[in-house]
Amino acid sequence: MGLRNYRELALVLIAAALGLTVQAPLAWLVRHQGINALLAVLVFATAISIEPTTLRRLPSLWRDIVYALAVGITALPAISWLAAFLVPGGPLRDGVVTVGLAPCEIASIATTAMAGGSVVLAGGLLIGSTILTVSVAGPILALETHHASVHPGHVVTNLLIVVAIPLALALAIRVRYPLPTRLEPVAQATSSLSVAALVALIAAEINLDLDYLRVAASLLTFLAASIALGLFVGRNNRVGSRSALLLTLSMRDFAIAAGLAATAFGPKAAAPLGLYGILVLTWGTGSAGYLRAKARARTDTEPGS
Repeated sequence: MGLRNYRELALVLIAAALGLTVQAPLAWLVRHQGINALLAVLVFATAISIEPTTLRRLPSLWRDIVYALAVGITALPAISWLAAFLVPGGPLRDGVVTVGLAPCEIASIATTAMAGGSVVLAGGLLIGSTILTVSVAGPILALETHHASVHPGHVVTNLLIVVAIPLALALAIRVRYPLPTRLEPVAQATSSLSVAALVALIAAEINLDLDYLRVAASLLTFLAASIALGLFVGRNNRVGSRSALLLTLSMRDFAIAAGLAATAFGPKAAAPLGLYGILVLTWGTGSAGYLRAKARARTDTEPGS
């Protein structure tokens, strides 16, 4: 699991470099629904990999799930809105605002497993936060930005088509039919390649200049605040639940945020999300490795180990 995460991170970095150097054809794809198409594939490929046992065990964790979802949908949009003021007004600021409205990063299930945390809790938060994003992201975005081009109904409709329907379809198939063993690596590879392709498309919208230093500062501020929030929410939980809450709350889905930004504000607003994707995947992979090593050290020092 750990090796797979590091490989995915390396793939994302390569994709970012490709997007920065081969911009014209990739930018054309962005303007012709490339982000939305890949996002639908990514959501479906990830959801089809969720074990049915995960879904059946979710009711026992409803308190943690409801609490974390409530905190996430209220605090994170406010944090990203405040962090966005570090960026000059325009598409870049608009893109930063959308980060807090995104659901849990799809990769947070893998990083939670890598950390030895509760995959069931992480899966529940992923599904729940995705439903919340589809439901309320449009109205919250319109309220936060007062942007004339933001039409909540259009945003909600787009999220229903490219996120909610693929998610619901994949979960329904997964519950009804077992996933053949030979198809599991296909689903994982499809998910990894979709993430990399999305990074390349988003990076194609980047024009490196001094404004991106301010974008980086705002995204790092948001990431630090979301990490603090994850630590706070999980402070009284068991170790496995703490890891799941930390990683899911601090890792927001850059791909869905990019789709949201492009739909609401246009392709240029999606550009900051490529940088956020690299930051959050680096944080998630590194912290998961640290948490797993810490858990092993704690086990080794226990009496009788």
